[in-house]
Amino acid sequence: MGHTRGRRTQSERDEITVEIGYALASALFAAAVVFGVLAGPALLFDLPRAVEKALLGTGTALAAVLFLVRVVSVLLRFRRGTQPSQPGRTSPDS
Repeated sequence: MGHTRGRRTQSERDEITVEIGYALASALFAAAVVFGVLAGPALLFDLPRAVEKALLGTGTALAAVLFLVRVVSVLLRFRRGTQPSQPGRTSPDS
């Protein structure tokens, strides 16, 4: 993303909006998977109350931390301008 002084163009605003949406969606998916893996057994099986509370608490805490870390890492990577490489593309010197 080009850093210009003054107002951003519509394409720059759209690019930022898409990146924020991607950050939130991917973070939500990752957090849901972690929560499901950790808290799923507590929700599906009849476990002792202490184990259920531990699994639900751990799942919730780790999912929240993962969500925040994912959003921040995606947005910082976008701000620096380093995007993941695109599969199938070769460098000019290869």
